[in-house]
This record gives sequence, C-alpha cells and structure tokens, in this order.
Amino acid sequence: MISKRASEFTSFIVMDVMAKVEELERKGEHIIHLEVGEPDFPTPAVITEAAIAALRNNRTRYTHALGLLELRQAICETYRQEYGVSITPDQVLVSTGTSPLLLFAMLALLDAGDEVIVSNPRYPCYQNFILAAGGSLQEILTYPEEGFQYRHTDIARKLSRRTKAIVINSPCNPTGIVMTREQMQDIARFDSAYIISDEIYHGLVYRGKAHSILEFTDKAFVINGFSKRYAMTGWRLGYLIFPRKFSAVMQRIHQNFMISANGFIQWAGIAALTQAADDVSAMVATYDERRRFMLERLAGMGFTVHVEPTGAFYVFADGRKLFADSYREAFRITEEAKVGVTPGIDFGSGGEGFLRFSYATSLENLKEGMNRLERYLERKK
Repeated sequence: MISKRASEFTSFIVMDVMAKVEELERKGEHIIHLEVGEPDFPTPAVITEAAIAALRNNRTRYTHALGLLELRQAICETYRQEYGVSITPDQVLVSTGTSPLLLFAMLALLDAGDEVIVSNPRYPCYQNFILAAGGSLQEILTYPEEGFQYRHTDIARKLSRRTKAIVINSPCNPTGIVMTREQMQDIARFDSAYIISDEIYHGLVYRGKAHSILEFTDKAFVINGFSKRYAMTGWRLGYLIFPRKFSAVMQRIHQNFMISANGFIQWAGIAALTQAADDVSAMVATYDERRRFMLERLAGMGFTVHVEPTGAFYVFADGRKLFADSYREAFRITEEAKVGVTPGIDFGSGGEGFLRFSYATSLENLKEGMNRLERYLERKK
C-alpha cells in the first residue's frame, strides 16, 4: 500500500514535458529545448581539472558530515565578499545538490502540522518537501504586475502560532525576478518565523545586484549551490547555511541520510568558488544577450512580460490573450511547433495562462525556437 503522504506528492510537470520531448526525439523529430532550466555551457575547465586532481590524489573517502572544512571556509568567504555577512563553517552543510538540503531544512524545522508560507506561483517542488516533513502549505497568491512579490499584509494575515517559515526565491524560478533590498528587508521584519531563502540562481543577474537574506536577518536558512552559476548540474553539489544553534542537528540529519557529499566533487567546488569567476562572467554576458533577444521576440508575438526578468535564465510570459489552458498549450507547442516549453500551471494556480521559456540554450537555438513558435501562433489565428 502506497503511503497517504507519498500519494499526495504533486507532479513536476516540466519532467512530463521532457518525457514527451524525448518520445518525439526517438521518432526522429528535432525539438528546440526551451523547457529545461539547465545551463548549456560545459563546466569550466578549472573545476573539471580540480576534480581530476582530487581523484588522482585518492580524495575519494568520506568527508566530515557537514562537508570538507576547506569548502565550508570558501563558502563563508564567498558570502563575506559578496554580501558582507559573517558566517562560520559550523553553519554550513554541504550535500549532493540543493534538493536534499531543502528537505533537511524542513526536517530540522517542522513538526506535524507546522505551517510554511510559500508564494503562488513558485518552484513546484517546495510543497513536496514541506509535505514530506509533515508540514502544511500556506499559499499566498502573488500578482504579475507586482513581479509576483509578496504583499506584507498578505503574509501578516497568514501568520499563525504554527508558522515556522516563509520561503523566498531570488532570483526566482519561474519568473526571473530579482528581489530588491526593500523587499528583502520587508520579509525579514517577520521575525516570528524563519526565512528559507533559495539563492541557487545567485551569480546569474543582469542588472543591479542580488541580495542575500543574511544581509537582513540571521534567522534564516539559505539554500545555494553550484549547478546553475557554474554549469555543474550533473555534479550534484549544494550547500545550506543555517543559524548556529542548528549545527548539531543538521550534522545528525546528514550523517543518517547521506553520510557526506562526494569528496572529490567538494574539491571541485573549492575551485569553482576561487578560480572560475572569469568563466562565470562570460556565461552571464551570453545569457544576457539571449535574455534580451527572447524578451523582444515574445513581445512581438503577443506575449506580455509584466516586470522585466533580470536574473536566472527564464522568461515567464503571459499568454492569456493567446490561450486559456497552459498545460494543453505547452504540449501542443511541443508536439506541433517542436519547441519544448513549460506550462505556467506547473508553478501553481497563479501561473495559469503563462508559459515559462528558458534561454539556457544557444542563440541559434533560440532564434529557431522563436521562429517555430511564431509560425505556430500564426497558424492558430
């Protein structure tokens, strides 16, 4: 018998789109991938070389449950340099990607029935981590003309004695919106709850600056990693920063569930933080060119982007003038236009009528994808 909790897990629809894309590709179709949020760049050579060196030096054993001290020190130094915040290595947990770290943060915070506030729309998997830890989801609808940002009054109405955390994500998946200093400060004012800040897209910002929640409060759990900024998705390396009083419990959780992240990959992570800045700068410049191209083309087809995305590598485009059902439309575009896109409904009811387009692919592919989409929309008229 499947457990009630597992039965309530929601689907990650973009993976269903990818499955359809793979089915079409097996039949010989050429699909332009705008559905997946994965950098198309190779991992920078300095990172790969560091991993190879670690393997050759037999750095293949278990590490400390919190992660290599040298890597945790490098993470602390990165946050000091980029955000001016002071954290110590005993506040950092390194694991195999950010997904398990989201679960571990929920396990450390939640008892049965405790509540976590999340926005709608949002990254689809948040609710399943909350559910897996026995928590309860408290949704707040956000609005496109406001960049899908929380309203202070809406959070205040949702707070209860069972509220343990408020989840934020900046730069945001699916919208690409970057929170301002003032928006972060406003969230930090709710000191009755912890803030869980998903900062995985930090480093991929095209105007202004991304702020860490740690600049405004130390009552926070910060999720970050190497997948997006350093083109290391398959390496599976992420980290969690947490208040110092959680150090022992986070270590115990990780000892039991994971033991430790791969040692040689952690050495590669040190190289990423200390040697790959030029590679990241080159990737960011390329992403920005793609971003501006996609925004212009989508606007020309009748999509509306209410607030310009300036981070991550997504455009969350309002297509309500063009269609009513984002799920059906995404699969029709995939099958008929041969362009993979993600339906807005994947990110919550507040995303209905939107499509998420990823520009983590070449400009050549983007041009072909936009041309195919434009021809598809012309045929619908």
